This record gives sequence, structure tokens and C-alpha cells, in this order.
Amino acid sequence: MSTIAVNAITDANGGNTTSINNTTPNAYNTVGKNLIINGAMRIDQRNSGSAFTMTADSQYGIDRFKLRTYGGTGRFSTQQSSTAPAGFDTSALLTVTTTENSGSYGYAIGQRLEGNTIAHLNWGTADAKDVTLSFWVRSSLTGTYCASFRTFNGTYSYVSEFTISSANTWEKKTITVTGPTVGTWSSDNTGAVIIDFTLGSQTSKETATTDSWHSGNYVSTSNQADWMGTTSNTFYITGVQLEVGSVATEFERRPYGTELQLCQRYYFSTYPDGIAVGSTSQEGSAMYGICVPNQMFGGISYPTTMRTSPTVTVYHPSTGTSGQIGNYADGATSYAVSGTRGSEKIMTNITSSSTISANTGLRVHIVATAEL
Repeated sequence: MSTIAVNAITDANGGNTTSINNTTPNAYNTVGKNLIINGAMRIDQRNSGSAFTMTADSQYGIDRFKLRTYGGTGRFSTQQSSTAPAGFDTSALLTVTTTENSGSYGYAIGQRLEGNTIAHLNWGTADAKDVTLSFWVRSSLTGTYCASFRTFNGTYSYVSEFTISSANTWEKKTITVTGPTVGTWSSDNTGAVIIDFTLGSQTSKETATTDSWHSGNYVSTSNQADWMGTTSNTFYITGVQLEVGSVATEFERRPYGTELQLCQRYYFSTYPDGIAVGSTSQEGSAMYGICVPNQMFGGISYPTTMRTSPTVTVYHPSTGTSGQIGNYADGATSYAVSGTRGSEKIMTNITSSSTISANTGLRVHIVATAEL
């Protein structure tokens, strides 16, 4: 039977603290230290492991990680991958599908943090705290890459370079960011910080100033590798962690259910794990009962309070068609939905303009989005 070593040790002031397995618990190694959500790329509600190729700017593949084109026509796919460094079982795999060389447009993958997540950092004040970003990365293209931090309005930026030295080899990178005493950083449910990993440089967003905060909307330097320039280039990333302090500590491994609920604050789907959004599946679909013609009285409770009142899309369980619901009795009859209403906390109701008999049972899949 395994044992846990718990020892009393003496701190610098002569008091006793507790060591568990030779680690002293503190604010930086306990639950909640990682400000990034889904940094190990384990949650993929939208695609359930299938590849997704972006068709426009600001789309999502794996939960919480936004894909950027900044207006360009180049494209890359994203997919949850089992190729991962030791200690991890999943990563995000990006693959170039349509090339575009650096210059007019930029490309990136990143995460947006809300003010509630970073309020304790005291950014924008004299008491601003330093943070450390750490991550594992692997690419078919070696060279210099850039990671950036920005205010949500793009008035201040922090750009740091990192090098991928060996092709198709996992490498761990660490970037320490000085806490900014400038800029406006929200402390509520609105956007506060933009974090991007650049994949293709946009000249207008390049800066020669690295590793310090300065005014302007910048995401890279002119040294950025032209990853988007060659079809089938690959880029893997996982183990993304942002924590208080100047030292990168061990990656925080939250329980799967906890990580899923954190993601569901921004995106919720009634499709269960393993079934991609828009699939033809009754499993997990919500049941509605009709009390009067054309009005569906019913709803679902979100598993957690969403960041804000979400945008709601409904899908027919038997056809996968968006904007439609299905008759429970035959599983095939479709009814068009004229409108949806989402609540910040618990309820989604649906109204249909189609003729539906009273006391009819309907089934529907619901997707609610409150992303930044």
C-alpha cells in the first residue's frame, strides 16, 4: 500500500509548516494556480477529437483556444491529438491547409482571459504581479516564434520570442512577464488579457521591442517563423500554464470534471463526450413538452453559470440541422425555430413559428456560447 509522507519543517521565521511528499503547499502549487483553462487540451466539446479547419477569423477548435487569421485567407486545421510529451496524453495539433506568407495578415492560436480570472494580479497598478507562462511545443518548422500578451483594447503589448530548436521534437518553453503598471485591465466578466502564440507574422503588428510592456498593438517580431508559408507544416502545443511569480512550477492537473466545468462557463453543449456538434444523435438531447400550439415550455439548466447571457443555437437531433427541433414521436419531423432566449444562469426556452399540436413532445440539442 502506498503512503504519503507528511513532515513538519521549519520556515525561515522559525515557525512550522507542513510538507506533503517533500512539497510545501503555498499559493503557487495548490488548486487554482493555473490561470489558463484547458491547458492540457483535454476538453474538446465542439469536435470530440475530429479535425476542424477554420473558415474565418476568431473560431474555436479545442475548448478555450481561439484561432486567428486577422483577415487573411490562409487556413489551418486544429485537432485534439494523442501525440504529447511525457506526463500528458493530449495536445492541440495545428496543420497548414492553405498557405499565406507573412506580411499583410497574421495567424495565431491563443486564449482570452476575463477580468475575474486576473483581478488578483493587480495589473495596471504599482502592485502589479509578475507571471510566468510555460508550455510544451513541437513543430515541423524550426526557428523563432513569438508569444504575446495584450490589453483587450490593444493599447499595450508584451512580446517575447522563443526558439524551436529541433524539428518534430517536444520542447518546454518558459516566459516570465513583468506585471504591467500601465494599461486598463478589467476585473469583472469582460475581457482582460489576450494571449497569442503567433504562427504567421503581420507586419503592422511587429515590434522590435521584446520582453517589456509598451504602447501599441503588437504580437510578434520580424524574426517570427513563417509557419503558414508551407502546406502541411505542423505545430503542437500542450501543458499551457500561466501562474503568479517568476518561476514555472509543475503543471496543475485538475480533475477532468473540474476542467470541463471551467470550459462550460464559456461554451456548453448538450452533445455528450465523443459526439461532435451537429451530429445525428438523440443521445443527450433535451426534451420539451408543448402545452399550447407553437410554444415550447421547458428548458435546461446550465451546469455552471456562464460568463454572460449566451448566444444559443439549436440542432435537430435526427438530422443535425441547425435552427430546427424534432418531433419526439417519430424522430424525423422537423420544426423551424424562430427565436431562442438564453439566460445567464439556468434556462433556455424556445419558441417556434411552425404549427405544432398541443401536448407534443419535442427533442433538441442546444449549444450555448459566451466566449470572449
